[in-house]
Amino acid sequence: MKSEEFKKNDLYSAGLNSFKNKQFYEAHEFWEELWIDYNLSDSKFIQGLIQLSVAYFHITNSNKKGAISLFKKCYVKLKLFAPCHREINISNILRKIQMSQDLLLRIDDMKEFDWSLVPKLED
Repeated sequence: MKSEEFKKNDLYSAGLNSFKNKQFYEAHEFWEELWIDYNLSDSKFIQGLIQLSVAYFHITNSNKKGAISLFKKCYVKLKLFAPCHREINISNILRKIQMSQDLLLRIDDMKEFDWSLVPKLED
Protein backbone atom coordinates (compact mmCIF):
# COMPACT_ATOMS: atom_id res chain seq x y z
CA MET A 1 0.00 0.00 0.00
CA LYS A 2 2.85 2.34 0.86
CA SER A 3 4.47 1.93 -2.56
CA GLU A 4 1.18 2.94 -4.22
CA GLU A 5 1.19 6.19 -2.22
CA PHE A 6 4.79 6.83 -3.25
CA LYS A 7 3.90 6.21 -6.91
CA LYS A 8 0.97 8.65 -6.71
CA ASN A 9 3.14 11.29 -5.05
CA ASP A 10 5.93 10.74 -7.59
CA LEU A 11 3.58 11.17 -10.54
CA TYR A 12 2.02 14.29 -9.04
CA SER A 13 5.43 15.82 -8.22
CA ALA A 14 6.86 14.93 -11.63
CA GLY A 15 3.91 16.73 -13.23
CA LEU A 16 4.50 19.79 -11.06
CA ASN A 17 8.21 19.86 -11.93
CA SER A 18 7.53 19.45 -15.64
CA PHE A 19 4.93 22.23 -15.58
CA LYS A 20 7.33 24.50 -13.68
CA ASN A 21 9.91 23.93 -16.43
CA LYS A 22 7.30 24.66 -19.10
CA GLN A 23 7.38 21.04 -20.26
CA PHE A 24 3.63 21.04 -20.64
CA TYR A 25 3.25 17.83 -22.63
CA GLU A 26 5.34 15.91 -20.11
CA ALA A 27 3.34 17.38 -17.21
CA HIS A 28 0.15 16.22 -18.91
CA GLU A 29 1.58 12.71 -19.32
CA PHE A 30 2.48 12.35 -15.62
CA TRP A 31 -0.87 13.70 -14.43
CA GLU A 32 -2.81 11.64 -16.94
CA GLU A 33 -1.19 8.46 -15.65
CA LEU A 34 -2.10 9.51 -12.10
CA TRP A 35 -5.68 10.34 -13.15
CA ILE A 36 -6.22 7.10 -15.09
CA ASP A 37 -4.45 4.61 -12.80
CA TYR A 38 -5.71 5.77 -9.41
CA ASN A 39 -9.16 6.49 -8.04
CA LEU A 40 -8.39 9.83 -6.42
CA SER A 41 -10.83 11.78 -4.28
CA ASP A 42 -9.72 14.92 -6.14
CA SER A 43 -9.63 13.44 -9.63
CA LYS A 44 -11.40 16.55 -11.03
CA PHE A 45 -8.47 18.62 -9.74
CA ILE A 46 -5.95 16.38 -11.51
CA GLN A 47 -8.09 16.48 -14.66
CA GLY A 48 -8.06 20.28 -14.43
CA LEU A 49 -4.25 20.27 -14.22
CA ILE A 50 -4.08 17.97 -17.25
CA GLN A 51 -6.28 20.35 -19.22
CA LEU A 52 -4.28 23.37 -18.02
CA SER A 53 -1.00 21.85 -19.18
CA VAL A 54 -2.44 20.85 -22.56
CA ALA A 55 -3.87 24.36 -23.02
CA TYR A 56 -0.36 25.80 -22.71
CA PHE A 57 1.03 23.01 -24.89
CA HIS A 58 -1.48 24.04 -27.58
CA ILE A 59 -0.08 27.58 -27.47
CA THR A 60 3.40 26.20 -28.23
CA ASN A 61 1.87 24.58 -31.33
CA SER A 62 -0.07 27.70 -32.38
CA ASN A 63 -3.39 25.97 -31.71
CA LYS A 64 -5.34 28.95 -30.40
CA LYS A 65 -8.76 27.30 -30.63
CA GLY A 66 -7.58 24.23 -28.71
CA ALA A 67 -5.94 26.35 -26.01
CA ILE A 68 -9.03 28.50 -25.47
CA SER A 69 -11.26 25.42 -25.32
CA LEU A 70 -9.08 23.75 -22.70
CA PHE A 71 -8.73 26.94 -20.65
CA LYS A 72 -12.54 27.04 -20.41
CA LYS A 73 -12.72 23.38 -19.37
CA CYS A 74 -9.93 23.50 -16.78
CA TYR A 75 -11.31 26.73 -15.29
CA VAL A 76 -14.58 24.98 -14.45
CA LYS A 77 -12.82 22.02 -12.81
CA LEU A 78 -10.18 23.97 -10.90
CA LYS A 79 -12.74 26.48 -9.61
CA LEU A 80 -14.23 23.63 -7.56
CA PHE A 81 -11.03 23.61 -5.48
CA ALA A 82 -10.59 27.35 -4.88
CA PRO A 83 -9.15 29.14 -3.04
CA CYS A 84 -6.40 26.58 -2.26
CA HIS A 85 -5.88 22.85 -2.80
CA ARG A 86 -2.82 20.64 -2.30
CA GLU A 87 -0.91 23.74 -1.21
CA ILE A 88 -1.59 25.41 -4.57
CA ASN A 89 -3.19 28.84 -4.84
CA ILE A 90 -6.13 27.96 -7.09
CA SER A 91 -7.50 31.51 -7.06
CA ASN A 92 -4.25 32.71 -8.65
CA ILE A 93 -4.39 29.96 -11.28
CA LEU A 94 -7.95 30.99 -12.16
CA ARG A 95 -6.80 34.60 -12.65
CA LYS A 96 -3.91 33.48 -14.85
CA ILE A 97 -6.22 31.26 -16.92
CA GLN A 98 -8.54 34.20 -17.53
CA MET A 99 -5.63 36.50 -18.40
CA SER A 100 -4.16 33.90 -20.77
CA GLN A 101 -7.50 33.39 -22.45
CA ASP A 102 -8.11 37.14 -22.78
CA LEU A 103 -4.68 37.63 -24.36
CA LEU A 104 -5.26 34.81 -26.85
CA LEU A 105 -8.46 36.51 -27.98
CA ARG A 106 -6.53 39.76 -28.62
CA ILE A 107 -3.48 38.47 -30.48
CA ASP A 108 -3.16 37.07 -33.98
CA ASP A 109 0.38 35.75 -33.79
CA MET A 110 0.83 33.11 -31.09
CA LYS A 111 4.47 34.21 -30.77
CA GLU A 112 3.08 37.29 -29.00
CA PHE A 113 1.84 35.17 -26.09
CA ASP A 114 3.17 36.40 -22.75
CA TRP A 115 4.65 33.32 -21.05
CA SER A 116 4.80 35.15 -17.73
CA LEU A 117 1.05 34.46 -17.55
CA VAL A 118 1.71 30.77 -16.91
CA PRO A 119 0.74 30.28 -13.26
CA LYS A 120 3.18 29.05 -10.68
CA LEU A 121 1.70 25.95 -9.12
CA GLU A 122 2.39 26.88 -5.53
CA ASP A 123 0.73 28.48 -2.54
